[in-house]
Amino acid sequence: MNGEELIETLEDAGLSPYQADAFVTLLGLGSASATQIAKASSVPDARIYDVLRGLEEAEYIETYQQDSLHARAHDPADVLADLRQRANRFETAAEEIEDRWDRPDIDEHRVSIVKRLDTVLAQAEQLIRNAETQVNVGLTIDQYYELEDALECALDRGADVKVCLVPSLDREMELPSTDSFSRTATEVRTRSAPSPFIALIDRSWTCFSPHGRSTNEYGVIVNDMTHTYVFYWYFLTNLWEGYESIYSARNEELPISYVDIRHCLRTIVPLFEDGMQIDVSVNGIETVTGHEISLRGTVTDVTYAGQTQDETYLTSLSHLAGEASFTLETDDGTYTVGGWGAMIEEIEAIQITVERAEKQP
Repeated sequence: MNGEELIETLEDAGLSPYQADAFVTLLGLGSASATQIAKASSVPDARIYDVLRGLEEAEYIETYQQDSLHARAHDPADVLADLRQRANRFETAAEEIEDRWDRPDIDEHRVSIVKRLDTVLAQAEQLIRNAETQVNVGLTIDQYYELEDALECALDRGADVKVCLVPSLDREMELPSTDSFSRTATEVRTRSAPSPFIALIDRSWTCFSPHGRSTNEYGVIVNDMTHTYVFYWYFLTNLWEGYESIYSARNEELPISYVDIRHCLRTIVPLFEDGMQIDVSVNGIETVTGHEISLRGTVTDVTYAGQTQDETYLTSLSHLAGEASFTLETDDGTYTVGGWGAMIEEIEAIQITVERAEKQP
């Protein structure tokens, strides 16, 4: 650091430009008269005495009389301690600013942009740990292990947990054990190509960050059902529907529970078309009032876009991309049941359980 940079730094530490210049000059002279200091620095003769008194009050120097006013620098220990304390405060302030930027108060924002993947993972970990109904994640093996405990908590709480594992950019994918999957997931699939990190929690939260070779590292944290629904279709089309399961804890026989009406319809439609009586229970929300509701009854009709013309029902996601609902007859009346974001149906289903299907006489 040259003399000019040192003077600028001392100015940042609270000295005036003249005080900083005089102090650096005095460090080079050792001790000197006020007149000598003024000549060797940029401090005007008329200001030198005030400048030196100010430095003495700040305990940077001491003055003494020797025919005329002289000055010498104090033992630098106190000055150095003060500068280091200021440096630590600046460093702490920098860290605090960075932390406040990276971790905004999520509760006050619907969409938050953060700088680092670590922030996205930390928020995802917290949300997954407290999930109640469903979790959908696409992540690398390292990220899986980082979130393993949180995924286990979600599964223990009864959430439906879908995991898609993707390879890292820098190494081969070594899959966790089946025992690990049994503790963390309802179903696991793998994708052969790298993909961004994504976590969708309880249909309301999205945590997203591009893969490691993205131009800029950033993350998006969304607390909004509509935006999360858009990300959910990204998850379905890019990380789920096109890939085979490598692990599943789902029942092969009824009763079977679903958190997505479209997956449920894949079970219901062929049974319904075969003339079977299908009894289901639904936990959901009344679309008009927003109140939670539980229903149990018999399916009397099904509706979905892209009706198939053959006997292979709903094998393509395109068959389910539009309207998807069924009509449920209960002891208290008949209800139309839709899925995530239902508007024209009376009930938005959160969980559907197909209890039984029997051939009608």
